[in-house]
Amino acid sequence: MKEIIKIDNLTKNYGQFTALRDVNLSVAPGEVYGFIGPNGAGKTTTIRVLLGILKATGGNATVFGKDVWKDAVELHKKIAYVPGDVNLWSNLTGGEVIDFFIRLRRCKNESRKEELIKRFELDPRKKCRTYSKGNRQKVALIAAFASDADLYILDEPTSGLDPLMERVFQDCVQEVKDAGKAVFLSSHILQEVERLCDKVSIIRDGSIIETGSMADLRHLTRTSITVQTKEAALGLENVPGVYDIRKESDSLIFAIETDKLNEVMTFLTVFGISKLECTPPTLEELFMSHYKNTRG
Repeated sequence: MKEIIKIDNLTKNYGQFTALRDVNLSVAPGEVYGFIGPNGAGKTTTIRVLLGILKATGGNATVFGKDVWKDAVELHKKIAYVPGDVNLWSNLTGGEVIDFFIRLRRCKNESRKEELIKRFELDPRKKCRTYSKGNRQKVALIAAFASDADLYILDEPTSGLDPLMERVFQDCVQEVKDAGKAVFLSSHILQEVERLCDKVSIIRDGSIIETGSMADLRHLTRTSITVQTKEAALGLENVPGVYDIRKESDSLIFAIETDKLNEVMTFLTVFGISKLECTPPTLEELFMSHYKNTRG
């Protein structure tokens, strides 16, 4: 099946400033795509181009095979969008706002709406002016997940939510993924991206610096190993790909390049492994590694 989102060499300039530079990515049906990077990296600009709010300076961007700028009105019928800072009509109740957005998408699944209101623990009778930031986010999330969208574009969607509500959000993302929908998720919560996303792109200064599945990206950094052996593992420091060896009690702790894991295990087997713990790198470690490697 064709890609839900297809971006080719996307560029966006503001005068002399280049906000996006030759951005390329694609999102498949049923895929949760993570989009991460530091503040000002270009995440929100990319999303605004996808939504038809900003016109690209160069390159192409399509959603469902249609041009995001020329066909924006038609495309919005299939898209649910949640920004990171939700502004609501102060004199309406949360329930009225949710109903308004659901009617815009011509969706009448009342039971789904009520279920989400209960799961997100929102009081829909209160006026929006009384809501905290977290409750405003809940209104937008309930309206999005209660609609029958084919693509969910979520820009820092859990900003202001407590950990319990973040878990509810993660469950909702998994449900729409299981239904074959696509999710484009920009988030600064790296654990959230790591838990949910099939593929991740790291953007910095308007350029994509790395893209891949979590398994792909982990090959580019080091795994932490804690091992106990029956005999002293002499010569470990000479094994290619081994770094930062230290001894704690009866254990050796060190880092290895992930693609050298098999060779290191073969070396350690000679000394009789009695205990072994492997800790794969987190997405945060990957992000910081790539951010560091591309500075300057």
